[in-house]
Amino acid sequence: MAPLPQRGRVAVRLLKWFLVVLLAWLLLTATPVLLLRWLRPLTSAVMLEAAAQAWAAQDHGYRTDFEWVSLEQISPHAAIAVIASEDQLFPFHAGFDFDSIREAVRESERGRRLRGASTISQQVAKNLFLWSRHSLVRKGLEAYFTVLIEALWPKERILEMYLNVAQFGNGVYGVQAAAERFWHKPARRLTSADAALLAAVLPNPLRLHADRPSRYVLSRRDWILDQMRMLGGPEYLRALESERASAR
Repeated sequence: MAPLPQRGRVAVRLLKWFLVVLLAWLLLTATPVLLLRWLRPLTSAVMLEAAAQAWAAQDHGYRTDFEWVSLEQISPHAAIAVIASEDQLFPFHAGFDFDSIREAVRESERGRRLRGASTISQQVAKNLFLWSRHSLVRKGLEAYFTVLIEALWPKERILEMYLNVAQFGNGVYGVQAAAERFWHKPARRLTSADAALLAAVLPNPLRLHADRPSRYVLSRRDWILDQMRMLGGPEYLRALESERASAR
């Protein structure tokens, strides 16, 4: 067999390096996602970013309030509230709500402000692994990690993770920390109204306050309560159990 010409050898060498880099990238990113299917995270990228910003601003009063609890220790009202508020198709999609994405694009084309269309899965990907500032690079990585999460975790784990790492106030992460900080009770005792208030501040937890709700937050809470009733309350969560059973 005749030896490859110089260009051919270079192309083969580049292909080998590309495959090595690709494999390393997959191992580097998929391994922590797989491990977090069972392990509790000690922190998240968003928590670290907020702590770094507070340190840079010399905000000595800032603290990260984060306490992990299992899904069984969280009131079902909290799970229903975030689904009703953020992602009503959560049990049924594969990580992306393409109808909401198309509608957001149409509204942007009409000159309206581009609204968020991120699913709970996408928000988990961003909160755990990425930074908060919007960019095309971050959105691309967010989509990549969303695919990994949806492929490697059951829906119940995704919801459990979201309820534990979502930000509900300045330095307040997860429903357990929020319930203790705002109402001095554990997450398992959250009422439907409490849960709806927490979900109401999710679009901007630094400006909106569950413990000191504005008129806007109260109106949003009432809308979320209506959506929770329309979804059917705790019975809606059985779709997650059905999804897990069908995946086995």
